[in-house]
Amino acid sequence: MRARIVSLLPSATEIVCALGAAAELVGVSHECDFPEAARGLPVLTRSRIDDSLSSRAIDSAVRAALTDALSIYTVDESRLAELAPDLIVTQDLCEVCAVSLDDVRSAVARLAQRADVHIVSLRPTRLGEVLSDIETVAHALGRSARGQELRRQLQARIDAIASRARRAAHRPRVASVEWLEPIMLGGTWMPELIELAGGQAVGATAGSAAPTLSLSALASLEPEVVVVKPCGFELGRTLRERELLLPLVDAAGGTGRVYATDGNAFFNRPGPRLVESLEILAACVHPDLFEDFAEKHRAVLLDLRSSQGFDGHAVQQSPAKPSASE
Repeated sequence: MRARIVSLLPSATEIVCALGAAAELVGVSHECDFPEAARGLPVLTRSRIDDSLSSRAIDSAVRAALTDALSIYTVDESRLAELAPDLIVTQDLCEVCAVSLDDVRSAVARLAQRADVHIVSLRPTRLGEVLSDIETVAHALGRSARGQELRRQLQARIDAIASRARRAAHRPRVASVEWLEPIMLGGTWMPELIELAGGQAVGATAGSAAPTLSLSALASLEPEVVVVKPCGFELGRTLRERELLLPLVDAAGGTGRVYATDGNAFFNRPGPRLVESLEILAACVHPDLFEDFAEKHRAVLLDLRSSQGFDGHAVQQSPAKPSASE
């Protein structure tokens, strides 16, 4: 008998589909937009934060909600009951990124069939843990062999990129910007991705939460490459905040390279597309070694110092989600 799966996390939805279980998904979160098989499924969550606000306003709203011990997301419990899942995949890493584990447990506790519902909660902070989570989900789905094979495939692609990056004569200092105002740098798996791409991560430590710092502190790190990919922002949404991007270009000094890319589909989703994220990062850190990846991902990668600049790049503006205010 097929499982009835609810995924309340975009990366978990991508994992389930990559494991070949898309047909078993019966419900998803409001942010589960990839792959195409996930679109059109019943949506079980919504955000209390207005995602049309500025970066600063979103951050303030998130901090106020957390201070007041309010959940940022709500779960549609009546619809969850109608779907009668036997497996729910969620997370307990960040209350800002998705519905909290406590809220999921509370919702399940009120289901008539609660004894039959299995909750798998993911909490990856390092790249290896992301790969392990794929096997965890695969085991819960009864697809352990497929999970092991998918992990091997992803690891092989990661190793191939790292091998190419080792040809570089220089490892530039790289800062990845996780949020625009206040400025946050990418923690958790991002420093690992930077190292794999042939760079030196500055300002953040692998496995740790995203640090907040001032513009002057960012400049003092002397980054040679800055990659801007705010959590939950597609490229067009990021470019709407031009007044926050221009100082980041200045912080990189006169010769530092500054790129904007898609922080919604890539980098901030701990699932299979972290390998594509590594490809994008490699194209930023060593454009001479990774011209193929720059071409592959050119729709979501913009050199902010180029002649195209901000205004010459026709991009689609998209809504955002709250920042990882930690």
